[in-house]
Amino acid sequence: MEQVLTLVCKLSPSQKQAEEIELVLKGFADACNYANQKVKPQITSKTTIQNLVYNEIRALFGLSANLAVRACARVGANRKTAKLKDKPVKVFKPTSADYDARIFSFREKDWTVSLTLMNGREHIKIDAGNYQRGKLKGRKPTSAQLCKHRDGNYYIHIQIKDEAPEPIKSNNVIGVDFGRRDIAATSNGDKWDGKQINDVRDKFSRVRSSLQKKATKGTRSTRRRATQILQRLSGKERRFQQWLNHNISKSIIQDALKNNAAVAIEDLTGIRERTNQKPRSKTERRRSNSWSFYQLRSFLEYKGVQFGVEVITVPPAYTSQTCHQCLHIGLRSDKRFKCTNEACSWSGDADFNGAKNVATIGAVFVNQPGGSNCLCCELSTDSSGLLKSLRSPLAGA
Repeated sequence: MEQVLTLVCKLSPSQKQAEEIELVLKGFADACNYANQKVKPQITSKTTIQNLVYNEIRALFGLSANLAVRACARVGANRKTAKLKDKPVKVFKPTSADYDARIFSFREKDWTVSLTLMNGREHIKIDAGNYQRGKLKGRKPTSAQLCKHRDGNYYIHIQIKDEAPEPIKSNNVIGVDFGRRDIAATSNGDKWDGKQINDVRDKFSRVRSSLQKKATKGTRSTRRRATQILQRLSGKERRFQQWLNHNISKSIIQDALKNNAAVAIEDLTGIRERTNQKPRSKTERRRSNSWSFYQLRSFLEYKGVQFGVEVITVPPAYTSQTCHQCLHIGLRSDKRFKCTNEACSWSGDADFNGAKNVATIGAVFVNQPGGSNCLCCELSTDSSGLLKSLRSPLAGA
């Protein structure tokens, strides 16, 4: 299995090169919009799109041959993605352009990239950090994306392809319970408190609210200054959340490697839509909608592929209500869980209990995809044999 790692490096172009970059980004976006308008919406094949509009794109927008081909491929790829979501492709903005090996190359000796722009080839210096330099050392990447970020600077997104190792074969499973109070809790007893990220989000919310009022009602200089500060703050909250999720996912995958285990996580698809239907305060709605569980899941999945750790999703039904010791329904109060079965009476951390249940269901996937008699519950499978839903937490409970 091939895994693609994208390295984001800041470009340091001259004034002339910056103007050339602007031209190529605009030309690429215009070419994509032209192809999208001229070719019937149901056509998603990049080859068919190229056959229909390639010559016109070359004549109208001044792109090189390979950039014109990349523009047609971008339209086809975006249409395929939009088709899955049942939404049309509306417009392409001049913020990025795709490059392949014929129009892009990386040179390690002077840390530059060579890009084909509107008026020929240009060597542009890259500002690479230690992480990027370590990953790029000795490599010859063959694809990249030229981008203009919201901060107004230009970046090159370099794709490095590696063969991922074969997943570890193990009967051991580490369950992970996602939440807002604790961002993640594992069946091994590790957990990451969500108080810090909630405090950071609340702080940014208060600052944004104050600045937005000043940006609309203050004096001219106050409005200008407030707008500048809002732009500077933009992305800080997102980057902090990303950094936190990277650290959590790395710790979980490293623990799985040490224990030769797979990782089971909850499939929380659609949870925002379900929770938003309930009456809640504005603050609670904001906190819930900013909960980045999907980003944490995606980080776990790609790190799992990178290190050969199998990451599987399981249905979350009843995992927080069932006792992991005896599989009876219990009572959850805030962070505590107590089993109502007199023969068991287990009590402890609710998230740890949920993680243990996730691990138990995950073991069904890993060891017995068709179901297990050790779980006193009814398991159903879809046509591919994967566990689809957990209907009853305990037969006869």
